[in-house]
Amino acid sequence: MTTKGVNQQAGPPSEMEHIKDRSNFLRGTLVESFEERLTASIPDDDGKLLKFHGSYMQDDRDIRNERKRQKLEPVYAFMIRVRLAGGVATPDQWLTMDNLANTYGNGTLKLTTRQTFQLHGILKWNMKKTIQEMDQALMDTIAACGDVNRNVMSTANPYQSDIHAEVYEVSKQISDHLLPKTRAYHEIWLDEEKVLESSKVESEPMYGPLYLPRKFKIGVAIPPSNDVDIYSQDLGFIAIIEDGKLQGFNVTAGGGMGMTHGDTDTYPQLARVIGFCPVDKVSEVAEKIITIQRDFGNRSERKNARFKYTIDRHGLPWLKEELNERLGWDLEEARPFHFEHNGDRYGWLENDGKWHLTLFIENGRVKDTEEYPLMTGLREIAKVHTGDFRLTPSQNLIISNVSRKNKKKIDELVQQYGLTDGKENSALRRNSIACVALPTCGLAMAEAERYLPSLISKIEDILDENGLRDEEIVIRMSGCPNSCSRPALGEIAFIGKAPGKYNMYLGAGFAGDRLNKMYKENIGEEEILETLKPIFSHYAKERNEKEHFGDFVVRTGYVAEVTSGLNFHT
Repeated sequence: MTTKGVNQQAGPPSEMEHIKDRSNFLRGTLVESFEERLTASIPDDDGKLLKFHGSYMQDDRDIRNERKRQKLEPVYAFMIRVRLAGGVATPDQWLTMDNLANTYGNGTLKLTTRQTFQLHGILKWNMKKTIQEMDQALMDTIAACGDVNRNVMSTANPYQSDIHAEVYEVSKQISDHLLPKTRAYHEIWLDEEKVLESSKVESEPMYGPLYLPRKFKIGVAIPPSNDVDIYSQDLGFIAIIEDGKLQGFNVTAGGGMGMTHGDTDTYPQLARVIGFCPVDKVSEVAEKIITIQRDFGNRSERKNARFKYTIDRHGLPWLKEELNERLGWDLEEARPFHFEHNGDRYGWLENDGKWHLTLFIENGRVKDTEEYPLMTGLREIAKVHTGDFRLTPSQNLIISNVSRKNKKKIDELVQQYGLTDGKENSALRRNSIACVALPTCGLAMAEAERYLPSLISKIEDILDENGLRDEEIVIRMSGCPNSCSRPALGEIAFIGKAPGKYNMYLGAGFAGDRLNKMYKENIGEEEILETLKPIFSHYAKERNEKEHFGDFVVRTGYVAEVTSGLNFHT
């Protein structure tokens, strides 16, 4: 392995680097902290380490001030995120997550933008039981958060099922290959026997004792669907299909959506294609890319620690040279491919004798209401389903690989519980994504999941006035600029700035291949609607044939085209 420039950084290591260094390979004092019954919280250092185990400590911000006035501790609880490569779960695993949500959680499941489950509201004393019950269903939360490779995404769309299985297996291989080697998770949560003097005998041959400078995200896409938003990933693999067979993957590097308000040294960035690799070399390429980021990423300033900044500092030619040197062989020239969209295709679809039903799950929240018993309906389907469930990158759900024999039974349950594929909604709503935001996310500056549906209802009135209800437009909302909902790739997007206030962005590419640009700053609902009304009217009257909204607002000068994150703020 080359060592030139190892651990280059602008200054002294950040505090997080010290926390990792003294953590004894991610153990810290987590055992002691979770045994402490005098508080529902854990210390800050352990809270940071807990992310590597797939969990965040949160509190209910809706009642935080009231608790403070009463001189009471905040209502602390934990979010747990599952590692679920490619978003594929068995019916038994779905039932396990449903049971855990209703036994230990807040009675809901969150389907995330990275194709996995999140549980919210897990109390400190229920954490171990929750993780152990997941383990019994062959699920874990290892590396679902933290400065490591996170959940590996994979194209879920059912019309590509003939090759989905092969590509899904690749995503699983990457996920397993890049797991941390420490046994800390198994010791702390699964009561595995502790390794004596583990700091002396344990090692992380790929990550090293300090792991990565920041989180790392990987996706695998199958054109023409860019449902995983491949250009948002630190590392991406684009399947190349020739003569109906998977030939290998184009490799992309350096994507990332997060930034910080007011700091122009931070920005979203699109990944760039750097070459092609055969199927059997994918895990090797992923490992070597990980080691490059390990060695060259910024360990001083976490806001500039993502892989995109490493590449932008050193340049793409440097990355290719460094990668080829570590591989001992060169990536081939990238092969042609084409993306057409980055959303889901709803309703029933047949492929190779199997049926697939894509349901619309608004913002990924699975819960029951008096009007819509979604959680109960999906539970009943899981009891009879013999295929699998696929969580999509757009927070929807595919009931997949349904036999012809079982289709009628599942269809009857869909009708009984009123489950919807969303086709009655506007195309805008069907192409919407929102992050969790308030009340549980500690980073949220404004609402997202709880607010976007009502905002869309008001936008739909404008669309109806202009005959645009069925026009496919990608809209996204994030409660903060960390951008879990990938808002920089929305043709219309909102990033929270303060309660009820958002920065509004326009002009991303419909296929997820161009960033948007800020159009108005710090605006509320009234100004949002007033702003969109004349633009939609203009679009309805003067758009070119098959011209997408993002392309239109760039062509007509509402915003300038963003060709790179480096000119996102200019």
